[in-house]
Amino acid sequence: MPSPYRAIFAAPGTLGFSAAGLIGRLPISMVGVGILTMISEITGRYAMASALTGTLALAAAFIGPQVSRLVDQYGQRRVLRPATLVCVASVAVLLAAAANGWPDWTLFVCAAVAGCVPSVGSMVRARWTVIYRDSPRELHTAYSFESVVDEVCFIFGPIIAIGLSTTWFPEAGPLIAALCLLVGVWLLTAQRSTEPAPHPREEHGDRTSALRSPGLQVLTATFVATGAIFGSIDVSTLAFAEEQGHKSAASFILAIWAFGSCLAGIVFGLLHLKGKSERRWVLGVCAMAVSMIPLLLAGNLPFLAVALFVSGLAIAPTMITTMALIEAHVPRAKLTEGMTWISTGLAVGVAVGSSVTGLVIDASGARSGYVVSISSGVAAAAVAFAGYRRLTKPAQGEEPATDGDGDNRTQQQGDRVA
Repeated sequence: MPSPYRAIFAAPGTLGFSAAGLIGRLPISMVGVGILTMISEITGRYAMASALTGTLALAAAFIGPQVSRLVDQYGQRRVLRPATLVCVASVAVLLAAAANGWPDWTLFVCAAVAGCVPSVGSMVRARWTVIYRDSPRELHTAYSFESVVDEVCFIFGPIIAIGLSTTWFPEAGPLIAALCLLVGVWLLTAQRSTEPAPHPREEHGDRTSALRSPGLQVLTATFVATGAIFGSIDVSTLAFAEEQGHKSAASFILAIWAFGSCLAGIVFGLLHLKGKSERRWVLGVCAMAVSMIPLLLAGNLPFLAVALFVSGLAIAPTMITTMALIEAHVPRAKLTEGMTWISTGLAVGVAVGSSVTGLVIDASGARSGYVVSISSGVAAAAVAFAGYRRLTKPAQGEEPATDGDGDNRTQQQGDRVA
């Protein structure tokens, strides 16, 4: 491991909570594609499968920030354990309903309740922030490492979920995902020494949401469109691989996409670039949008794999910069909630993107699903450009998650991730 990454694990407890976070985060790339594969295997209905995964994503988008808000107030252990139990129980009932041919509405109810799944990545990043709040370079490296972990999950998660559901039994992918979530959250919350201190409402007297921050609104809105990119690519790639007669290859194609992002994240974590992080963020969003164009030209799986690898190179650097911008615009007492809103934006986008793509595929074929990816990329770039000025303005009100000096707060944060 390169020395900057090795250095961040010098702090006690970091290796333990990061490892637990890896296990608990693996389901983010397994549950959706696992349910998609399960339903398509059992019923062959892609529209139904994508609508179900969309329901789960929308429910998580609605409930997730509320769970994280409670975490900020009461602590990770007190909130995450009961929320995880409810989520796992709901997934278990969902699998039973699918296996036994229960009415469709029971599947959607279970998917909605399972939306209380905690944002494990936000919990881990909040711990890194507490440890390296006063060490900007180390914090940038830590965020880069966590983005790499995200991509590792997206490399292996779909492979595991699709592989289990297509070669073992249809419900196997979501089942293993639920077990990983349970184990990961329990291990993470067992580590009390690195758990961020809670911020009860009576301490800061503010009952408003972190989403009131104009900068966070721009980031979240942009990632709704970005999530639509992700959701549409997942569904389109699975359907395209099936049309090509190699459905199980979809997991490897998606893994190549994630590997491109993983590689870019590793390199980005070693760099200390100068300049405004807001400008770098906008460029990253635009790069994601442009990289969608070759997908529509893919006529075979090898071409698609190369195109997805190239498009993945823009993902991790953009996500890393996003986390740094959140710190500049969100009060310290609402940091976990602020980070979760980005996951919420992605979840809403995934729900919309996967649902619309499922309908497009059923009507016009698999490759046409990438039209949704291109459209989503254009939308993300448009929102990023429109909201750029909001990001360059200093945060107002409460003290942000990282130290700043008035009007220079945003610029200083740009130097931190540089």
